[in-house]
Amino acid sequence: MSSTTYRAFEATGVHQLRPVERELTAPAPGQVRLRVQACGICHTDVLAVEGLRSDPSRPIVPGHEIVGVIDAVGTGVTAWRPGDRVGVGFLNGHCGECEPCRRGNFVNCLRQEQTGTTTDGGYAEVAYARASGLVRIPDGLGPLDAAPLLCAGLTTFKALQRDRARAGSLVAVQGIGGLGHLAVQYARALGHRVVAIARGQEKAALAHQLGAHEYIDSTATDPGEALHELGGASVIVATASSGASMNPLIRGLAPLGELVVVGAAPDPLTVATPDLIFGTRSVAGSLTGSSIENEDNLAFALAQNIRPSLEIMPFEQAVDGYERMLSGKARFRVVLDTTA
Repeated sequence: MSSTTYRAFEATGVHQLRPVERELTAPAPGQVRLRVQACGICHTDVLAVEGLRSDPSRPIVPGHEIVGVIDAVGTGVTAWRPGDRVGVGFLNGHCGECEPCRRGNFVNCLRQEQTGTTTDGGYAEVAYARASGLVRIPDGLGPLDAAPLLCAGLTTFKALQRDRARAGSLVAVQGIGGLGHLAVQYARALGHRVVAIARGQEKAALAHQLGAHEYIDSTATDPGEALHELGGASVIVATASSGASMNPLIRGLAPLGELVVVGAAPDPLTVATPDLIFGTRSVAGSLTGSSIENEDNLAFALAQNIRPSLEIMPFEQAVDGYERMLSGKARFRVVLDTTA
């Protein structure tokens, strides 16, 4: 990085990710500029890299699990200063003026950019964000550990914070991957009786190591029936990117239980209406949380020693890191280290 340029990886078209030099510019009003220290590679990055945007020909820098240090602030920014350690998640900052914002529903702001998808993200030495999207990184949490918690951590933490998931209740996590391995840790730390559901008996030991009390091998038994035999789950967090794998889970919900979907799947989720009606069960989606909720998330993770399992790669290997994530072989989160 020079005094006038910085390195980044741009996505254009379909599956084209290439290194470029970007011009270093001052942050716009209401924004900050930060020197990136770490950026997690998330499956949602396929929206940018695989041409799933409205205009795939427009270059975009992927990455929305960004940790760095502010080095410049735009006009109108008063709460943040150069030198502050901050994070930026999937949501790049709410406007504060649209109807959802005026009602405090910042996650669904109508004028909010999506980091790494509609505005440039963190596969770069420098990133920009609205001040309203910034997350303060607590002392004691390093950039590499913090990065995946900004998205995968927050997503599962929020999914577990449902009124129906009282302390001590049975909570299930489907999928022990990038999201699921964190969801199990959060669920245990929140005081739940935790059931992990995955394919194959070889994941049982890992599930128990992460904090699960019970393990269900979905290749050996119907997971919904198995949950029913355990008394039914108040909440099931579905993290696997397969709608078909979620279908039998609804029968494993306790009365008033809720299936919370956080794993984006290409195939639909199908529901038998009697499974919802009898037992007054429900299905809901959960996207992420606001920037201040992300600060709560990091504080909780730090206090409870919740940490992601990482594969760390140098910034220069961003393309290899993305391919590693895409292969499904990563255990469990790939993070680019920009300081190496």
